[in-house]
Amino acid sequence: MTHGVAVVGAGRMGRAHAAAWSANGVPVLWAVSPRRAPELPAAPAARWARDLDEALDDPRVTVVSVCTPTPSHAELAIQALEAGRNVLLEKPIALTLDDAHRVAEAAVRAPGTLMVAHVVRFFPGYAALAARIAEGSIGRPRLVRASRVSARPVGYDWLDDEERSGGMLVDFAIHDLDQANAYLGRPVAVTSVAARGGAFGAPTATTVEYAGGGVAQVLSVSDLPEGQPFEAGLEVIGDAGVDAAETAAGDAFAEQARYFLACVDAGVPPSRAPVGAAVDALRVALAARESARTGRRVELAG
Repeated sequence: MTHGVAVVGAGRMGRAHAAAWSANGVPVLWAVSPRRAPELPAAPAARWARDLDEALDDPRVTVVSVCTPTPSHAELAIQALEAGRNVLLEKPIALTLDDAHRVAEAAVRAPGTLMVAHVVRFFPGYAALAARIAEGSIGRPRLVRASRVSARPVGYDWLDDEERSGGMLVDFAIHDLDQANAYLGRPVAVTSVAARGGAFGAPTATTVEYAGGGVAQVLSVSDLPEGQPFEAGLEVIGDAGVDAAETAAGDAFAEQARYFLACVDAGVPPSRAPVGAAVDALRVALAARESARTGRRVELAG
């Protein structure tokens, strides 16, 4: 099947998705943003639309990449799904659990495919670790230790507003919470402690307890000075050993797009990044945020 893409959003993720589609030989036909024409170096021929409806009027558009700030994720994804398109939706799936469930339910009804872009699942080192553990390299996973350290984002002041971004735990740490869920199963309780007096990105330590007895420890920092190199790590300890993600070269965004397109063409749901997993990652991230605010351990509904 011949595909064409509409990229919605004028920021860094929009550029990353456009480059990923270009790397896979899929044309970006439309760049959608209400205020200004997105600069997509990988898609210089894309036409500018101020709203998604205009792009959806083009029958050549089979895929919509939603790369906007989080509050608009749910409505845009549902709009595209109901229009019969396939949707690659930037994480998090939504800002609230109610909206996350609305998106998931729309995907069930729609003829197209939805995948939430938890791109860390496609990082070569993380993907290789997942494959080794699936083959039994450490036995049964019991403990996940993850860290993610970054400079403060420049030019994204909306992140400071938790009503728009969800805060660091929802926007940034959710990658590691998703990884922990993938290895340890059903989360049952969350405790999170944040450094006092900090704004977006202040150091935060989160502990997640799992139904099978597993535990995850996630350290997150995203307020360091400009120029601080990004660092991330993941270690999984099982009842038969220890394994960790290694740094490996590769274009995770291109691999993510390639995998999503294969699911679309085969008419199968994305098992490497299930929609239900994206909902669960948001559930844990929201609980972590509540725990950090209140100082209490937050139990999760079964």
